[in-house]
Amino acid sequence: MHILHIETGRNLYGGALQVFYLLKGLHENGFKNSLFCPRGSEISKQCETIANVFAVPYMGDLDLTFPARLYRVIRSERPDIIHVHSRRGADIWGGLAARLTVTPSIITRRVDNPEAAWLARLKYSMYKKIITISDGIRNVLLSEGLQDSRVQLIHSAVDSGKYTNVCDREWFNREFGLTGDNIIIGTLAQFIPRKGHRYIIDAAPEILKKFPECRFLFFGQGPLKNELQELGRKSGLEKFIIFPGFRTDMERVIPCFDILLHPATMEGLGIALLQAASAQVPLIGARAGGIPEIVHDGINGFLIEPGDTSAIVKSVLALLEDPDRRRRFGQAGRGIVESSFSIDAMVNSYIGIYSDIIDISKRGG
Repeated sequence: MHILHIETGRNLYGGALQVFYLLKGLHENGFKNSLFCPRGSEISKQCETIANVFAVPYMGDLDLTFPARLYRVIRSERPDIIHVHSRRGADIWGGLAARLTVTPSIITRRVDNPEAAWLARLKYSMYKKIITISDGIRNVLLSEGLQDSRVQLIHSAVDSGKYTNVCDREWFNREFGLTGDNIIIGTLAQFIPRKGHRYIIDAAPEILKKFPECRFLFFGQGPLKNELQELGRKSGLEKFIIFPGFRTDMERVIPCFDILLHPATMEGLGIALLQAASAQVPLIGARAGGIPEIVHDGINGFLIEPGDTSAIVKSVLALLEDPDRRRRFGQAGRGIVESSFSIDAMVNSYIGIYSDIIDISKRGG
């Protein structure tokens, strides 16, 4: 079976990393993959041995050369199924190109941003199946009028084996300018409003009153970085909040966290939560989007209401004051990841969908 995948992400994290896991798994199961992606993207380099890569110039949602290039690739490759993995215009152009070439198509939806109901029904009518990575996203689509039978849940996955390292605290302290007695509260997220970094900054002074050895590490990049740094300075938190940037060695970094804090107000699922849980790090996350599907309140972490700064303080202090609870939460989190978010389970679920679509197409459905 030949699948043409469309992914417009440029960096190998989030959705693009999930696509890489899927292509690798499909390749190992004897599938033929083609990948349509931006020129110079990390996924184009990583997938060279597991897919026929078509890396093209791409300038965003309104790039009108994108559908023309995609149409030509579909006509030349003649895939059995087109699988669209991105929004950013690809969700519309991919569906249209599939329709024009009479190729069955599916789309994976990774965000829980609501859309106008008429637009959602029109756009997704072009696809045989709409896959969501969380029940939170699925519920958004159902509320917009999509049929229950057309929307299917397949959780994103994590390579949990990468996060079993023991923390090299000497390296970690040297790398980030810390000392041996620092308590590490980590956050991995783009610097955009919905990720909730400012709530952590607001909560930090109360946490530091009881645990002045705490350090808050904000990993990532994004348009709000300067604004968040300035907010930290105005709050007198310069030495307590560290911005290490985007890193590709998080499997070495995350095991050194004492807590993973993720107060996002909107979130498709939360890969950072899966990575931290794999490393047996206790979690604190907001009750938003797909986060509650990873953070099981009182079992592997605490759930808080979005934007509730006092709940952040209360949850962090409860964990810092009880090391045994942190250990129990961490162990439980690892078990949840292994049972519900494995790469093999994700790949096999997609294989099942591909097979069903081919069977339906053969029957003229």
